Amino acid sequence: MKKQYHLLAAVLLVAAFAAIYSCGKSSSKDNPAPTQPAGPDNPTTPGKSDVAMWMTTADQNQLFKLQSTTLAFGSKTDGNPTITVDETQTYQTIDGFGFALTGGSASLINSLSETNKAALLNELFKSDDKNIGISYLRISLGASDLSTAPFSYDDVAGDVALNNFSIDKERTDLIPILKKILAINPNIKILACPWSAPAWMKDNGSFYGGSLKPDYFDAYARYFVKYIQAMKAEGITIDAITPQNEPLNAYNNPSMLMLAADQAKFVGSFLGPAFRAANINTKIIVYDHNADHPEYASDIYKNTGASDFVDGAAFHLYGGNINALGMLHSQYPLKNIYFTEQATFGGGSFAGDLSWHVSNLIIGATRNWSRNVIEWNLASDPNYKPHTDGGCSTCQGAVTIGNTITRNVSYYIIAHAAKFVRPGATRIGSDLLNTLQTVAFKNTDGSKVMVVLNTANITQTFNLSYNGKSVSTSLPAGAVATYIW
Repeated sequence: MKKQYHLLAAVLLVAAFAAIYSCGKSSSKDNPAPTQPAGPDNPTTPGKSDVAMWMTTADQNQLFKLQSTTLAFGSKTDGNPTITVDETQTYQTIDGFGFALTGGSASLINSLSETNKAALLNELFKSDDKNIGISYLRISLGASDLSTAPFSYDDVAGDVALNNFSIDKERTDLIPILKKILAINPNIKILACPWSAPAWMKDNGSFYGGSLKPDYFDAYARYFVKYIQAMKAEGITIDAITPQNEPLNAYNNPSMLMLAADQAKFVGSFLGPAFRAANINTKIIVYDHNADHPEYASDIYKNTGASDFVDGAAFHLYGGNINALGMLHSQYPLKNIYFTEQATFGGGSFAGDLSWHVSNLIIGATRNWSRNVIEWNLASDPNYKPHTDGGCSTCQGAVTIGNTITRNVSYYIIAHAAKFVRPGATRIGSDLLNTLQTVAFKNTDGSKVMVVLNTANITQTFNLSYNGKSVSTSLPAGAVATYIW
């Protein structure tokens, strides 16, 4: 009888752990943060496993779930393909992975009850074993198209002295949410960029389209200085800025056309000197648009007056090929590469978006020297709002906030990297095996991480080889897995 009691107790204990380690597709606002299993700080699996494996499958049966398979390194080899991870091959340092915290995202998160708000923010930004550890944010300097309406921080026409400059419009939602995030992760990196200058500084007097008048280059440079100083006074450090979101796209609301020659002049003769005079160390990152025009960045780099102030270039991938980032790095190896925006859209397929984004961004961008990956955007409501009139009406958040909180495909895309590849990690060598795409990293604590995507339409079994030993593992068709050891 005592043995039966012990057996029953063991069964109940296993069931309890299974409940803790389960991770559903969505949860209600009353319980928005699912408890998740051990992560990079304690990457243990049942049994004597040397390697932890977290997987998301194309059919959504597994959503960022720690696998129970025991993966132990050994000297035995088989006839399966082998992916070798080589830490002697080192590349760029990683700054982080995350999302755009738009004005709309901030307002939706801030609308939650204090309990639910805290639970969601902890789930997103804590880097412990139960949460996904977002480490990089992009915010808009003024309104983006995922704000409720266009605005700037000085909408008083002709105020060249910027006497009416104020970030008060951000005190309702964005600043309070940023402060809560910083309380969770004080080291999170924040990049800010404008969708438009104040309308009165532009040649068409509108937030929509138009260009910055040369007469206002000086005032606009001081506008950036005031912004960084005002945010600093709130305890919010802006690590980097870009002078203009999508400078070749004048058809958003807000938006502003800024050609490469104008951006070079603005940075070299006004913004850079203004930062230097104000002792501002915020990085200036140029371009911030699609990979189909990398010459925009290289043209600025050729302008020595501007280049001296420029840390690197930022990219999106609504056009072009991700390999353009690596080509630019080859030409200008001392300039950094960043990936700052890619959206998932309502009506897209989970399987298709998972594969495309992991292939092109988590793997593709980092293998092409990007120091970060940012998805667009953090939160939307069930109707993909809020957005401006003319702004993106189908952009899907990482989470949908309505009567329930639903985790969408970009949540899992970023989680597969953010949770395990921590700021300061170094990309290291890993093989690409045709339909098995990979990228690998070494964290500052010595742990290794490899993200693998199976682009084939069948399950693939392969060996992970490291330091002369290997382990055999399998990945279903269309699945992504992160391996940690």
